[in-house]
Amino acid sequence: MKTTRALGLPSLAVALIAGIGLAARVDAQSSADCDSLCEAAAELVERFELREGAGPVRERAGWERPKKIVVADVPLADFLRSAVPGVEIVGVPGLRNYSGMAEVVAGADVLIGLCTPEIVTRGTSLKWIQLLNAGADSCATIPAVAGRGILVTNLQRIQGPHMAEHAMAMMLSLARALPVYAAEQNAGEFTRGFRETRGERPIEIEGKTLLVVGLGGIGTEVAKRAHGLGMHVIATRNSRREGPDYVEYVGLADEYRTLAARADVVVNSTPLTLQTRGMFDAQFFAAMKDGAYFINIGRGESVVTADLTAALQAGTIGGAGLDVTDPEPLPPNSPLWSMSNVIITPHIATSSDYRSDRTFTLVAENLRRYVRGDALLSVVDLAAGY
Repeated sequence: MKTTRALGLPSLAVALIAGIGLAARVDAQSSADCDSLCEAAAELVERFELREGAGPVRERAGWERPKKIVVADVPLADFLRSAVPGVEIVGVPGLRNYSGMAEVVAGADVLIGLCTPEIVTRGTSLKWIQLLNAGADSCATIPAVAGRGILVTNLQRIQGPHMAEHAMAMMLSLARALPVYAAEQNAGEFTRGFRETRGERPIEIEGKTLLVVGLGGIGTEVAKRAHGLGMHVIATRNSRREGPDYVEYVGLADEYRTLAARADVVVNSTPLTLQTRGMFDAQFFAAMKDGAYFINIGRGESVVTADLTAALQAGTIGGAGLDVTDPEPLPPNSPLWSMSNVIITPHIATSSDYRSDRTFTLVAENLRRYVRGDALLSVVDLAAGY
């Protein structure tokens, strides 16, 4: 399996012009037209086991070659504008410029980026929405998206490596009591000696058990890294009990509380759905092994924050690593900010030096496929919410 880095933006631009720029002549396009782009996309598909939608988009009602595309990113819009002649591409500055997107979405066939009720309401011509993140809950829950038969794709799986590494970094930081020593460093203190206080005493993670709640694309990357560190890995998933060889046991979704009693570390990598909202509550934290760590790289709303705070204050769990919270950000007076056994990062687990390359490759490939009327990658199941 190839694991080389995806094309950088300059080389990808050349490839995209070659691959998509001729898309108007669909019947005449040969495999040589997009060699570099297609090779990068093929590597991405293989590396992350990306899945195609159920059928070609040309078979969907109302499909036609897009005339207007709205993109929630000016550099990406400029990039695509030079690559897809004859198509109006409108770039909106600011990755979260919701009002700006709503102002220009009228008449657009394709939306790349943000998805809100107002944007969907104003975008009466929308047929396809490509999200620029893995989470799809904000779009899948808009009734008009399903009601109008809008196709939605996202960045599922391709953010798995850096999100998994973020989870591992949080786990190792807690295990080695780095927040405690970071505070001492800031205070100019140098304290040596064996510490008895839990949360201040470094521990080894080799031989410990890690539970992945949500063994999807991201969860699988977490499991792979935990196994590489010598941990026993168990997991739950919503659909089936099968998993990779390095996961010792795969339970169904409703087993997560039972399995928590066996785990020294619990990592949440579930999407936000009706079933996962508030699933990590007082009952769950009471079921966790004494002194275990809880890591959340999924969604903040899947955790009852008051219950997590209470468990940490009572010392029934050993610590928490939170890249997402509810609310987000936490209020300034939240006790979680000042706990020495809690690490909080501002929803940046999805950040990486590879993110732009992978995102541009996937968006470019999906646009190439859409223009040709082929099946798209990473199609969201609106009923499931991911």
